Amino acid sequence: MSIFWPALPEDCTAAGPNGSPHPRRGELIGRGPEMEQIMLALAAARSGRGAALFVTGEPGIGKTRLAAEALAMAAETDMVTVRGRASAVGPPVPYRPLVEALLLLSRAGLLPEPDELGRYGPVLARLLGGARAADADAASHLMVAETILRLLDVVGEHRGCLLVLDDLHDADPGTLAVVEYLLDNLAQQPAVLLLVTGCAPCEAAELTTRARLRGAAAVLELGPLGRPDLHLLIAAELRVPPAEVCPDLVHRAVDSSAGIPFVVKELVHDLGGRPAHHASRTPSVPLTVADDVRRRTDRLGPIGAELLGMAALFGPRFPLPVLECAIGRDHAELSAALRSAVASYLITPEGPGTQWYTFRHRLAAEALLDDLGPGERAGYLRRAARALTDLHPGLPGAWCEHAALLHEHAGDTPQAIRLYCEAAGRATGEGTADRAVELLTRAHRLVEPGTAPELHATVLERLLDAVARSARFDRLPAPAALLDTLGGDGGEHDIPAQRRAALHARLSDIATLTGRPAEALWHLDIARSLLGSHPADQYAALVDLCAVQVELSRLAPDRLRTATRYAHRALEAAQRVDLPDVACRALLLLGRLAREQDEPTAAAHFRRARAIALARRLPVPRMAADVHLATVAASHDGHPTRIEQARQEALRMGLLPLAHETGFVLALDRIQHGRFDEARDRIREAAADASRLGLGRPLAMLRLADAVRYAHQGRRAEMRGALERLAPLLDAAPGVRAMSYGLARAFCSLLEERHEAAGQEFAQALAYDAENPAIGGFGKHGIILLLGVLDGRMGRRHHTEVARASASGTRWNHQFTGLADAVLLGREGRPDEATAAAGKALEAAGLFPVARRLSLRLVAQSAYEDGWGTPVEWLREAEEYFHDAGLQAVAGASRALLRGMGASVRQRRTGTERVPPDLRRCGITVREFEVARLVAERISNKDIAGRLHISLRTVEKHVANLLQKTGHPNRTAFATAARDLVA
Repeated sequence: MSIFWPALPEDCTAAGPNGSPHPRRGELIGRGPEMEQIMLALAAARSGRGAALFVTGEPGIGKTRLAAEALAMAAETDMVTVRGRASAVGPPVPYRPLVEALLLLSRAGLLPEPDELGRYGPVLARLLGGARAADADAASHLMVAETILRLLDVVGEHRGCLLVLDDLHDADPGTLAVVEYLLDNLAQQPAVLLLVTGCAPCEAAELTTRARLRGAAAVLELGPLGRPDLHLLIAAELRVPPAEVCPDLVHRAVDSSAGIPFVVKELVHDLGGRPAHHASRTPSVPLTVADDVRRRTDRLGPIGAELLGMAALFGPRFPLPVLECAIGRDHAELSAALRSAVASYLITPEGPGTQWYTFRHRLAAEALLDDLGPGERAGYLRRAARALTDLHPGLPGAWCEHAALLHEHAGDTPQAIRLYCEAAGRATGEGTADRAVELLTRAHRLVEPGTAPELHATVLERLLDAVARSARFDRLPAPAALLDTLGGDGGEHDIPAQRRAALHARLSDIATLTGRPAEALWHLDIARSLLGSHPADQYAALVDLCAVQVELSRLAPDRLRTATRYAHRALEAAQRVDLPDVACRALLLLGRLAREQDEPTAAAHFRRARAIALARRLPVPRMAADVHLATVAASHDGHPTRIEQARQEALRMGLLPLAHETGFVLALDRIQHGRFDEARDRIREAAADASRLGLGRPLAMLRLADAVRYAHQGRRAEMRGALERLAPLLDAAPGVRAMSYGLARAFCSLLEERHEAAGQEFAQALAYDAENPAIGGFGKHGIILLLGVLDGRMGRRHHTEVARASASGTRWNHQFTGLADAVLLGREGRPDEATAAAGKALEAAGLFPVARRLSLRLVAQSAYEDGWGTPVEWLREAEEYFHDAGLQAVAGASRALLRGMGASVRQRRTGTERVPPDLRRCGITVREFEVARLVAERISNKDIAGRLHISLRTVEKHVANLLQKTGHPNRTAFATAARDLVA
């Protein structure tokens, strides 16, 4: 991992997100609730009411830091603050933390004279003079405790006192006895007792539990910090605003620290103090963290150290049964060591009854691994690998990955690479594309100059395949390294020429996916030159599949035929050498190429690919076949539920290119169904993700969908903006140019009643299609035919030709082709058949609100002239819909056609919503309401006429209508009644 961090400035005065200062170095972060509880206790102590609080948590969690903050806060309020710490270093000292606190008071001049304590003065003197262990009997514990209690009363009088006893888990029994007495008798003293102790089983932990149960003390259990607090902590340590902290550094800290502040701080300082040229290397374990892990491990004894050292070979988590088998120790001894390791917060079980354990933080495993000498590591690895194989023959499931990690740590790189590749293959078979990429990335990082060329090629092949499936382009090897590997100069990585050809074919597919057709063609040319005159089928098939993708982006009228020929050739080669994955890919491409003209054949290709994928347990091609079959079904029944289900499964499997291309299909479906807000949300989310991933082809399709969305709402300005955003990606996806004219520009022109412009735009779409045939619909098999028939440019022959193509039978296209048939039947003098054909077409159009009403407006005049259908009803339906949608041009055209047919036309005025409901129910029009408002203001008819730019006679007519409709006898009565209503 590459980690970068900002330079450490001398001062940082930038403001935080809300204008507040950024956290300063050393500032307490993430402990607000705990500090609030401490503050309440301190305030009570200043009022003469004592309290005790335990602060507990694992090592490094910040217990002592919290206590220091409490001391500082108490000092700010002029309270007496005193601290003592227990210690396990050196010979035991009775009452060590208490004595340390007394000495601190003495140095500060705050210790009272012994005679101020009366009979307890000598006890104080004896404590300061050094008490012997032999004197620490039960009676003296009570005397010492009462002495401390009275001392707190004297010292804290009028000011309050805070006594902190740190590391209480290391305290002697006498100190704990005194503490227990203080807990029971502190309530009436002006003091707070803050007791800091670990969570490991010990007498102090038992005292904490007892105190909590009987209500003698509150317990503050400090947990790990969350990501936001860790981010702030890192910023504070680096003395920079949070926004300037490198995301890689935050990720490393979150991933490695388990939220423990000590680990985070040491990691940040270790990185911050490292020279810049080390930034490209994975950071090592900070020395302070390694020392802490080492000390805690040493306390476990030889068996515990052996257990954790071998466990570290497995990484952050390890299987206990394998370690038990490898170590071969007595079960009771191992269980005791395991319990001690858990109690020391070095490891933790993953759940009740589990056989898996996890290191408390990732750096603990790394530190233990670094501490193993070469001989010790090799011995541990041999034993662990043998135990793993004995317990799990064949290394099923995830055991293959664990074995790969063991061999990696042992330095057996070739076997580690093979096992990682095997584990990645299993991950792919289980439908976890991201996991496969991670495993293959590990394998590729292990490739060295001495790695066998065949093994190197295998890793690259599988990694490129996994990257293409998942869109994890960040895991691609560096271009310079790839070109060096594929250069074939007889160097260290001299991979055979035909395998290099297959690798170039894979890189060509990735270039196509990312929207770089020129680069894709470049790789294809190199692949073809490397194949030679007698290529092996397994490599020739891959190059032919690559050629299919490149051909689809080439400007050539015969490109679909050429692509189909390549796909058939790839299928035949794959079948000869039994490459089911390649055969499935060829069948899926053949289905896509055939679907527009021959849908039954296309569906047969998709079903065959699915059958092979199921039989050979290939989840990726099976998923792609499911998407295509669901799309075919939805194009006829109009219900995209299966497509959405397939898309969700593709997302779950990590197949992001497939998921986003499926998202384009669903976005168009939402647009056709008039669900524009849903389409907008889907397009924006998917386009943002595709842009982030660098998926040029899906991104071009999604930006096209956005333009289509605006076009189908008649929003030309927004459509133009969307097309401008699409412009840089026009070459990224085949057929996008034709679709941008047919699905977007021309459709928008029709809604604007610019039929001549629409005809020109459809002609441009056809020209682009002739130059570079599309495999996506743009109107050629539907609305273009209808417009041609209405204009008299197309007739029955054209209709028959279009109807031969399977694309004309989709539900979307059938509404247009069916109405085109009805128009032709009407002109042929067959009105009943025309009416029946129109009924079927309009039934298909029922799911598509905009297209249905547009079709009604387009065919109504022809239906009226030739005497078929119900053109007046159709126009009224269209006018109502387009008026409500704000598409005034096409709504106005519908009204004009109605007038031409002698039908009554509903008068449309904008602003009806401004008429109050009570007046609207009386039949008051918009203009009458405008007059009513002025009448209510007692304005004369003459002045009203002047204000509204209408004649006096018209005003008088409106006033008369108002009085008649509202039932008022005169304008004065109306004005009185309507003043509030129209105000």
